[in-house]
Amino acid sequence: MKTTSVISTYWKIQLTGWITASLYWGLSAFLSGNFIWKMGIVDLILDVFIGILLTQLYRNFALKNGWNKLNLKILLPRMVLSILVLSLLYTVLIVGKLYLVRLFIFKNETDSFLAFFKSVQLQVFITGTRLMSIWVLAYHLYHYSRLELETVKENARLSIIIKEAQLNNLSAQLNPHFFFNSLNNIKFLVIENPDAARRAIDLLSELLRNSLNSNIGRLISLDEEINLVRDYLELEKIRFEERLQIKIETSVDLSRHLILPFSIQSLVENAIKHGIEKRKHGGFIAVKVEKENDFIKITVRNSGKLSNEITNSGIGLSNLKERLFLQYNGNASFEIMQMENETVLATILIPSK
Repeated sequence: MKTTSVISTYWKIQLTGWITASLYWGLSAFLSGNFIWKMGIVDLILDVFIGILLTQLYRNFALKNGWNKLNLKILLPRMVLSILVLSLLYTVLIVGKLYLVRLFIFKNETDSFLAFFKSVQLQVFITGTRLMSIWVLAYHLYHYSRLELETVKENARLSIIIKEAQLNNLSAQLNPHFFFNSLNNIKFLVIENPDAARRAIDLLSELLRNSLNSNIGRLISLDEEINLVRDYLELEKIRFEERLQIKIETSVDLSRHLILPFSIQSLVENAIKHGIEKRKHGGFIAVKVEKENDFIKITVRNSGKLSNEITNSGIGLSNLKERLFLQYNGNASFEIMQMENETVLATILIPSK
């Protein structure tokens, strides 16, 4: 088996940063005419080693003490003190390196280490402070941004989990409600029309099978929803006979668009319960699906009068409003209104993309 060694992003940045800094100093010496290749190569290696050594020690110390999780108010004084300590260590190590390299290259170096240290300490300390400040700030800004990003991701994940739980809870309320009403209808048919009751049981079985399949996901195709509505209305037609007229129109490709299960069916069920059922001579239900700009427009018209009982129904319309809001992040809409000639119009608008 072939093993691939991967350098982490941290080490790539470390090596690139310190090598770039050292090359910059080497280039400055080269342009000034005081460049010695042997000294330049040794300086490059030792500069990179010292820079990585000090910053790695700081990184391990910060991680061990949990500094990456501190807020800025607590972290800032610790960063300032750390930069000071790192700068002092950097000064000692770099000056020591410079002295030893020059002693090795120029055999006749006569200055003592202390004298050499005093002559270059301020310049090296300023350089060290600048480098360590940049590194420490960049390091903590990186971790702070990562922490913020992880927090945003976690909040988004929790929001999705909560939303899914709410949708599942709302859908769970619909199924028993829907089938209870259907069984209630069959109960009346068993006495009045046994043949129709048998057909109604077949339809209910088909409705049950379709609804169980559609509950696998949160969304189903409009085609599946319309088939559910057709079966349900056929079931109700058996009960109401000539008292119920049905019309379903579609002018869009139903298989291409997704919708919440039981959304149109909830409107149709509401139209039966609060409209047709309360009228001596029954009435009509007309379902229409069409494209309107960037939305799919679904309308359900039925004979009846709008009342507070309809608009404030617990499991029906309020449930539908909440499900649409959760699923489409407020981009879908639902409206129900009283029209002329004792007609109620319910409209759902959902994004077509």
